[in-house]
Amino acid sequence: MRIALAFALLFAAAASAQENPSPKPDDQPAFLPVPALQAGFRLLYEQKFPQARDSFLSWEKQHPAEPFGHIALAASYLFEEFYLQGVLSGDFFLDDKKFLHGIAGKPDPARMLQFRLARERAMSLSREKLRANPRDPEALYALTLAAGMQADALSILEKKQFESLRLIKDAEASAKLLLAERPQADDAWLALGAANYIIGSLSGATRFVLWFDGVHGDRKLGMEQLAKTASSGLYLRPFAKILLALAALREKQIPLARRLLLELTQEFPASPLFAAEFARAAALPLPALTKH
Repeated sequence: MRIALAFALLFAAAASAQENPSPKPDDQPAFLPVPALQAGFRLLYEQKFPQARDSFLSWEKQHPAEPFGHIALAASYLFEEFYLQGVLSGDFFLDDKKFLHGIAGKPDPARMLQFRLARERAMSLSREKLRANPRDPEALYALTLAAGMQADALSILEKKQFESLRLIKDAEASAKLLLAERPQADDAWLALGAANYIIGSLSGATRFVLWFDGVHGDRKLGMEQLAKTASSGLYLRPFAKILLALAALREKQIPLARRLLLELTQEFPASPLFAAEFARAAALPLPALTKH
């Protein structure tokens, strides 16, 4: 299973950073709060999916050449499918068969078609930007999250584990380029953190094979990277929090899981997902202290 979500946007420069001015702050919605987009993501985290899409579509119509609106739209379809399939839950994360091999049934084909169309449009627009400026941070951001979301879909929903791993590598590569250009793009740590945690959870034999393909994994590092987005991410902060909380449940770090889920419940009181997961975590016994 792979987790990772997505959004990105604007500006074309040219050859060298010294010859081209930096993008204006108001041209960078992926890295600065945009009220219309913030409203859409809030609806998404409250599991009000049609309303969230209305907000994203309204913004996208005003900015048709930008990847950001299409990435946000793709994320809304994927997040909805995860929610309906019970992926973002303790039941899923604490069940090794589900966590490592995906859902039991099949995803909704109409919803997944809309996810793919929005994702492909975002990637096409991002590639156009990269032709003008190979280091365009907004385009790299869109490609990072587009690859991460597709990896999630393949692994969790379609159970195509090795195809998913190839896309995880793509997401990691784009994220590293992005963070080199824009170190404060804390949302990008979600893609790296999720990849490290999930791959680090695989069996030793599987990880050994993946090492030869350049794919590594580290559960501790993955949680540290997720924590960066959970602490200071812009649009993906709540998503990183739920992932980090569920990873904490797997690691028997119950106090951390409870704290994160309580924060989500307080921030999004209309969310049935966060309330249910906090109630689950609150009912779990704390692990016994190890005596030395």
